[in-house]
Amino acid sequence: MGNYVNNHLIRDEQVEYETDYHWIIFISLGSIFTLFLKPIIDKWTSEFAITNKRVVIKTGLISRKTIEMNLQKIESVNVDQSILGRMLGYGDLHLIGTGGTRETFRKIRKPIVFRKRFQELSHY
Repeated sequence: MGNYVNNHLIRDEQVEYETDYHWIIFISLGSIFTLFLKPIIDKWTSEFAITNKRVVIKTGLISRKTIEMNLQKIESVNVDQSILGRMLGYGDLHLIGTGGTRETFRKIRKPIVFRKRFQELSHY
């Protein structure tokens, strides 16, 4: 479990599922131009977790972005996968909260499992 998620758990909260960026983030022009530092930093500093109470996502090193949404406040978790994404096990996550807030995270490892765990936990 990542440091951010571990340090920000609330009372009676436990991590049920976590994932990270897929290794495919290393295959791009941006990663080549940055000598693979950008994808290394992205993978190292990002956390995607579902707890028994909320979804917690943290990305970024210097400029940090955090999303913490209660399970009951999320309307849907959508997954987009290309053919290659389905074959290699990665895709894009779209979290849609009440009020129309929408957050997208690209090239996440096992996004279908993430959505399934969310669906299982949101029915409690």
